[in-house]
Amino acid sequence: MPNETTFRRTPKIHLQALLNELFKGDKISLGRAITIVESKHPEEKKIASQLIDQILPHSGKSFKIGITGVPGVGKSTFIESFGKKLTSIGKRVAVLSIDPSSTKTKGSILGDKTRMPELSNDPNAFIRPTAAGKSLGGVSSNTREAIMLCEAAGFEIILIETVGVGQSETMVKDMVDYFLLLMLAGSGDELQGIKRGIMELADHVLINKADGNMLDSAKNAKEDFKSALHLFPSNPSGWVVPVGLCSAINKTGIEEAWETINQFQKQMKASGWLEANRKDQAIQWFHERINNHLIDDFYSDHEKQNEIKEKEEMISSQRISVRKAIDELFRNRS
Repeated sequence: MPNETTFRRTPKIHLQALLNELFKGDKISLGRAITIVESKHPEEKKIASQLIDQILPHSGKSFKIGITGVPGVGKSTFIESFGKKLTSIGKRVAVLSIDPSSTKTKGSILGDKTRMPELSNDPNAFIRPTAAGKSLGGVSSNTREAIMLCEAAGFEIILIETVGVGQSETMVKDMVDYFLLLMLAGSGDELQGIKRGIMELADHVLINKADGNMLDSAKNAKEDFKSALHLFPSNPSGWVVPVGLCSAINKTGIEEAWETINQFQKQMKASGWLEANRKDQAIQWFHERINNHLIDDFYSDHEKQNEIKEKEEMISSQRISVRKAIDELFRNRS
């Protein structure tokens, strides 16, 4: 295996070798490919662009499920039980789990593999924890490209576990086919703890930890959620959002959840909504990347960096308002 320096000197030769292994479903090559698209190194950014271009014909064949919920709801436990259910029926499952990053140290725990020991060792599963970094929306800035790479490697079901930070997670809706919201009973989340924005975007509400002493509370919460959903606008797809119960740790309700998802797939494919939604998502992604590129270009301009520093000092000493500073920055931009 060539070292990193060799790889950068001869990207075309090794890119093809990487692609060959990726198309065979090799998980090590898949992990390496995701690392490349996440890299900030200028040469690896060029390789990443070539890599994505090459895999484009092999993408778009998976079914993508976003899984979100408040911290402590049991997302990782649910994903392990759900993932094992899928691999048991012959599906290849990729899990892209996004961990929150510290705003102080920029670090992230990336502990999802340790929280999913059975799925981590499953030959038909791939788990990739990624730090969210500065990206909003509960997802990494490169999550969409990681999805494409998983598709190219032959993974049929892709689960995106978001960080569980609240309303900002609605961005994940723009990159998945199905949005699953996990909830808890008796935690105050039924009507106020979770933001309405996420509730309105959910394709499925599933109350986890519906077992033992919590079972009756979960049943009551189920009725509360069903009533609340009737107050929201109709789902654009025409899908009636179901509310279910499960216990990820006891593996109950998992089969029913998969049956519901299958029903959704059939209904949305038949109506043409699934294909239309994916086209809309691709255009949305295009505009997001334009915005990101413009921001990167602006902040990488050395002259602008000096001007920004000057404006920061003026703002902190109250010699200029933020509004006027912004106006001057963009008025002077060549």
